[in-house]
Formats: sequence, C-alpha cells, structure tokens
Amino acid sequence: MSLAFLAGFQLSLGLIMAIGAQNTFVLRQGLRREHVLAVCLFCAGSDAVLISAGVAGIGTLAAIAPWVAPTLRWGGVAFLLWYGARSLRAAWRGNGTLSVARGEAQPLPQVLGLLALITWANPHVWLDTVVLIGSISMQYPGRAVEFGAGAALASFAFFLALGFGARVFAPVFARPLAWRVLDAGVGVVMWSIAVTLAVG
Repeated sequence: MSLAFLAGFQLSLGLIMAIGAQNTFVLRQGLRREHVLAVCLFCAGSDAVLISAGVAGIGTLAAIAPWVAPTLRWGGVAFLLWYGARSLRAAWRGNGTLSVARGEAQPLPQVLGLLALITWANPHVWLDTVVLIGSISMQYPGRAVEFGAGAALASFAFFLALGFGARVFAPVFARPLAWRVLDAGVGVVMWSIAVTLAVG
C-alpha cells in the first residue's frame, strides 16, 4: 500500500466517523436488521462515486458556478430540518420497538429512496467527498487515484462495520425507551447540523 492510499483511507475514515444523517440512518437499519447490506453498500457506493468525482476535479465546479454552494447549503438546511422533525415525531410517538416486533419492515425501494435523499441532498457529504477529499488528492500528483481508492475503501469498511456491528446493541434497543432516545438524538443532531449550515 502506498502512502497516498493510506492517507486517503485515514482522511476518509476521520471524516466519516463524525455523527451525521447517513451514520444514524445506517445505525437504525442495523438495529432493526432491515436491508442492512443494501443500505451499507448504497452509502459506501455513493461515497465512492462522489470521491471519484472529487479526485477527477469536479470540486472546482463551485468556483466556476457560484450558485452551486448556496443551493446545496439551503437545500440541505431544509432537508435536515424535515428529517429532524420526522425523527423527533417518532421519538414522541415511541413506537419504534413495536413496529419491529410486528415485522412491519419498510420495503427496500422506500428505504433506499429516503437514503438517497439523506446522502445526495446533504451538503456535508458533498463538501467532505467532492470538495475536501478531491482537493487534498491534488497533493499527491500521479497518485490521486490511489488516494481516492483508499478513501473509498475506508467508506466501505466503516459502513459495513457500523451496519452489521449495530447488532451488538440489539439487547439495549429491545426496550421502547432506547428507541425514543435514539430517535430524539437523531432529531437533535439533524437540527444542529441544519443550524450550523444556516449560520455558515
């Protein structure tokens, strides 16, 4: 493994470990044991596509078209506020464990549709992958592809570990209160990210 590959792996892992919309969604699906592999592969695959775009130099688009950044920013704020409200409502109702016990799993297309919004409408994902990883890859001339490959591999490793590792916490989330706390935490995290984006 080259230094560029390891640097990309380390940077991506450091960025992706921060609590965010994707991570909480994957954790929730892992705890519910619903479509875990598909969810993990979708998240990691999306990251790989965006990282590839960043390494290819798409990150300079923001400099060419100044309207792109504000559009991503305010679209992300609106989405995060909606998603936070949805999670807080679920916490208030407190029916997470009941829906699992009844076997009321969401169909895969619905799960992936929501995940696509969480992933592709989230400006943090774009900033971390396309802009930040893409710009840092330029510090490795001739080895940018290796840097990007390391970053993409870190995403696959993290999401698979998070999704399937969530089962360890399954006994804790057998209680309705634990689901309410998780949903409330997700709502607070989403709203805090939205506020951070709104104030710049």
